[in-house]
Amino acid sequence: MPDLIPVLRNRELYDPESDPHMMKEWLVTNGIGGYAAGTVTGAITRRYHGLLIAALPNPLGRMMMLNGLSERLRLPDHQVVYTGAGELAGIAPEVTLEFSEFRLEAGLPVWRYEVNGFVLEKRLILPYRQNTVHVTYLLLSGKGKLRLGLRPAMHFRSHEAPVSQPRSAYYRLSACEDQFEITGATDLPVLRLIVHGPSTAFTFDRKETSLIHYRTERDRGYDWQGSLWSPGYFRSDLGEGDRTTLVASTEGWDTIRALSPEEVFRAELDRRKQLLNAAPPQAQTGPAAELVLAADQFLITPVGRLEDAPVQVSGEETRTIIAGYPWFTDWGRDTMISLEGLTLMTGRGNEAGRILRTYARYVRDGLIPNMFPEGEQDGLYHTADATLWFFHAIHRYVQITNDRSTLKLMLPKLVEIIECHRNGTRFGIGMDPKDALLHQGQQGYQLTWMDAKVGDWVVTPRRGKAVEINALWYNALRLMEGWLKEENQEAAMLQMRQTADRVRESFNRRFWHEQGGYLYDVVDAETGGNDDACRPNQIFAISLDHPVLDEARWKPVMDVVTDRLLTPVGLRSLAPGHPDYKARYFGDLRSRDAAYHQGTVWAWLIGPYVDAWRKLYPGKEAEARRFLAGFVAHLSDACVGSISEVFDAEEPYTPRGCTAQAWSVAEVLRCWVNTV
Repeated sequence: MPDLIPVLRNRELYDPESDPHMMKEWLVTNGIGGYAAGTVTGAITRRYHGLLIAALPNPLGRMMMLNGLSERLRLPDHQVVYTGAGELAGIAPEVTLEFSEFRLEAGLPVWRYEVNGFVLEKRLILPYRQNTVHVTYLLLSGKGKLRLGLRPAMHFRSHEAPVSQPRSAYYRLSACEDQFEITGATDLPVLRLIVHGPSTAFTFDRKETSLIHYRTERDRGYDWQGSLWSPGYFRSDLGEGDRTTLVASTEGWDTIRALSPEEVFRAELDRRKQLLNAAPPQAQTGPAAELVLAADQFLITPVGRLEDAPVQVSGEETRTIIAGYPWFTDWGRDTMISLEGLTLMTGRGNEAGRILRTYARYVRDGLIPNMFPEGEQDGLYHTADATLWFFHAIHRYVQITNDRSTLKLMLPKLVEIIECHRNGTRFGIGMDPKDALLHQGQQGYQLTWMDAKVGDWVVTPRRGKAVEINALWYNALRLMEGWLKEENQEAAMLQMRQTADRVRESFNRRFWHEQGGYLYDVVDAETGGNDDACRPNQIFAISLDHPVLDEARWKPVMDVVTDRLLTPVGLRSLAPGHPDYKARYFGDLRSRDAAYHQGTVWAWLIGPYVDAWRKLYPGKEAEARRFLAGFVAHLSDACVGSISEVFDAEEPYTPRGCTAQAWSVAEVLRCWVNTV
């Protein structure tokens, strides 16, 4: 399989000390929510950086099981050098060897080290649906023997826990022939280690590192100093062409030993080739192919959640979407927005159907869950828009797959959802009988996608009748009108039509801001009157399949959005000039959340922008493609091969937030495929 990411060399790296957010990172996932992540240099800068973050049944959730490996190279002349992870050895190495090359092959990270004629290559994979990591070293060239020393370093904890968290118990190492096991607290799994390679041995040499400085955590306002423990080190003597693989896992020994490292690697490469082959032809090469592989990282089978029992009893595998790495879980809103790009644009329609049917079983009081918190059994339902996005996702799914049986199965549930919204449901969500518009809002809750909250402070409450909520409400009503007509449910169909007609009339009368030439963000706001903040939410009045905005007003709105909100990497969440506008997203949690939806650029919003632009200028797909150009360069930045959650609002549009975000990848991929 050809390289999908261009080679990255040392001179292209940003200095992490000057701006740790600009440091390039990598990500590998395992299909059940676990992952490995780090910087391309090997330095650990986040609490989430590790070689094995295992996805374990609740209440454990994702656990940091192997933080890193110190890599020590002893040359034939007895010179010793360490790679960039030398700090994990518990010493300060005198000579640190930087990699000469970093690249992704089939979406998997590859490092190359060169020293005194020796060329060593390192690869890392996580076998699909296992809490296992393989780190393989291959000596490509060199005369004589190169002794490779690998010292595992660990701090068993939740991946969200502060790095300063003390160990809950002493670690215990046990060994049987070539198999090693490390145990910590009684409620945690065992970490199993084995090394495959020539002349391997283990030396017991317990160490605890001095305090490691997690620079990104420091700049984000969290605890940023912590130590790691190591039981000793493995060694292997490599000649030219030899390879050594360290395997670390929370699985049983039978699973770990079922395949050789070479067989595991070939199986994963074959799986990734199949992903590309299943995608549409226009997504099998170039940036779209990179995004197809990135999309795979977010599609998971969750483990150990009681709420999934009804789905499993039905005989269907639970599937869901991780909203972003490293810290998000599965969110209803993100799942529905991401569904088309991650599944329907990648030839994975069957998985899309499973996801939709899974969420249909979670509906409570006319709402789908907003999120499933880490380590908890129950979903949270505080969302006004996720359920409306559910209708949109179903429509796109049926359009592409023609799976009418799933639609027919869910139709009674969809009718129930509409009725709950008409009559009123949780969190003040309900239809105003005076104008048929949807209102939402409850003290202490953030119900729209602009959902930043710090303690009791809801940064952008947007309580009242929000513009995108009503665009989605209208779209859902029109979709229901069509679906009910197809099922010959005439009376229910007419009711949907009459409500939709009222919503359209009220929307165009109430939301048009004549003086500004764009749409109010919220009408009948909690504080009284209408909110005239210029935000990207108005774009959905044009972009959805059933646009609620009168066509005569499309161009003025698009002109304002293009002039004030569009950037090379998405749309600003608030136009410059507003008193609350923030140009940069940085600092501690309060500072970041104060800027989260107050100017910060969101990559996923490029999707609805492109949709709206194409409606305004039909037949100009090639011109629409230019709005995606900034993301092509970004694929070699931040999390290499993926797309970040957010960016600063002004040049140089520094990537921020989650390093890999589902709806960012999904919407750019969807637009790429649709603008051939």
